[in-house]
Amino acid sequence: MTLPISFLSDFGRDDEFVGVVHGVIARIAPDVRVIDVGHEFVQGDIRAGGLALMRAIQYLPQGVAVVVIDPGVGTQRRAIAIETDWGVFIGPDNGVLAPAVAMSGGAHRVFAIENPEVKLPAPGATFDGRDLFGPAAAVIASGQARIDELGPEIDTDALTPMMLPLVEHGEQSVTGEVLWVDHFGNAQLNVTPEDLQLVGIGMGTAIVLKIASAEFAIDWVTAYGGVEEGEGLLHVDSYGQIAVAVRNGRAVDSYPVDTGTAVTLRAGTPSLQITGG
Repeated sequence: MTLPISFLSDFGRDDEFVGVVHGVIARIAPDVRVIDVGHEFVQGDIRAGGLALMRAIQYLPQGVAVVVIDPGVGTQRRAIAIETDWGVFIGPDNGVLAPAVAMSGGAHRVFAIENPEVKLPAPGATFDGRDLFGPAAAVIASGQARIDELGPEIDTDALTPMMLPLVEHGEQSVTGEVLWVDHFGNAQLNVTPEDLQLVGIGMGTAIVLKIASAEFAIDWVTAYGGVEEGEGLLHVDSYGQIAVAVRNGRAVDSYPVDTGTAVTLRAGTPSLQITGG
């Protein structure tokens, strides 16, 4: 029985790279289905890719996940395969796999992908998606190899983690960070509804969105229709996080936010009344 491969990268769609990896997998394992999770992540943005896979993994069929966001390609960074309850994760040991592995219950066993029979011969050392990760995923998904045949076992404690920002709770306030900005311009925070409720902030509370020295009045509502056209809002997004959005607009155009921006939410009203939009 073959397993599906879920494929995520920062290759984009302007070049042939995604198609070439598909082709390599198809030549090795023609019966394996490949699911494209996403390929338009900012080049080398390990955190964005890792968090995207974490958000997606609970909706993907069990099998093999191969992630190629690899700014250290060609260096001494390890290529790894991680066995979990969900399946096998394949990619560079740079932290990009860590959030999804944790979401899947943690690593059971980890192997360095060093078996020369897995790697395609290549003149250069900068396309491991084609030459190493794709082939490794193909042989595992098709049952042509076991995970322990890819190379030597590694201690699970030796894996590179992904360091994520922590939420700070204050007096009727929460300070967090923008984890990512989606295609629609919504800014997902590392803040949960429980974080806000812990400091006494709920729906119906007057809320201030503070970004650097700027303060904005903003409402926490269930959906975009809870505010007027062009107004900003807080809502619980499809992954259970608090997000900043604008009805029929883009939060990144109405507020000075981007990935990594520090954001404070507090009860009260701004000293200078400003609304997003």
